[in-house]
Amino acid sequence: MTSSRRKSYGVKGAPYAFLLPATVLFALFFALPIGYAVYLSFRKVHVSGLGLGSGARKEVWAGLENYTDTLTDSELGHGALRVLGYGCIVVPVMLGLALLFALMLDSDKVRLAPFTRLAIFLPYAIPGVVAALLWGFLYLPDVSPFYYILEKLHMPQPNLLDGGPLYLAMSNIAVWGGTGFNMIVIYTSLQAIPAEVYEAAKLDGATPLQVALRIKIPMVAPSLVLTFFFSIIATLQVFNEPTTLKPLTNSLPLTWSPLMNVYQDAFRKGDIYQASSEAVIIALATLVLSFGFLRAANRRQKQEAAR
Repeated sequence: MTSSRRKSYGVKGAPYAFLLPATVLFALFFALPIGYAVYLSFRKVHVSGLGLGSGARKEVWAGLENYTDTLTDSELGHGALRVLGYGCIVVPVMLGLALLFALMLDSDKVRLAPFTRLAIFLPYAIPGVVAALLWGFLYLPDVSPFYYILEKLHMPQPNLLDGGPLYLAMSNIAVWGGTGFNMIVIYTSLQAIPAEVYEAAKLDGATPLQVALRIKIPMVAPSLVLTFFFSIIATLQVFNEPTTLKPLTNSLPLTWSPLMNVYQDAFRKGDIYQASSEAVIIALATLVLSFGFLRAANRRQKQEAAR
């Protein structure tokens, strides 16, 4: 009787034992840092006198002071507007190309599909800093082969690291690196569509374009929602591209994006408390936007299913 109880307890406890390592890692490297950042966002350093001597600088409770300063920070607001314009370029172009490439690779007439699929996905495997450095040097007139060709052809040589073209230059880096991943997600969904659906469409006389517009795209809508969700998060967290291109141009301020502003406050100014409040607000904004988009997408899918 006792041995049977031990066996039953062992079987019931097995799932928790398997989950324990992942739970510990999640708590140590994800939940704990987030909790510590939230704690720091409500603190500040109080300086007594000239700030010299022991006890002249001590950490005290700040309440919502850091959050008030963050919400009234013009640099953070300007950075959010820049990221908004950047996202309006990156997200539609990247997802449009990913969908186009996925539809092309799903066609029976495409040759060398495995090689093409790998070639499109390969830029995603390159680290963001390396990709930004690569494209950054291609944008420099003195070292770029593109500018040399344009000069020999007596064609205009635009400065891609200044003014409006700067948004296009950084968007190009993100599109080049992220299209392959999104294409794979959409392509996998296309491969999961039953072949009987295509056969029925052919019997009804549907053209390849009609099959793509009326069957394939509607059936991969959940994948499009997922890739759009990931793209929004990646856009709000843009940091590598502007930070890497900053030494190559004077047109990029040190606080071009919200995360760059957090970096400046934390590591240049040494104000980790203000930086923590900014990070918390950015995380909350990302959560609200992502959750709102998912709710809107789910509501629309339920309305279409009800029809």
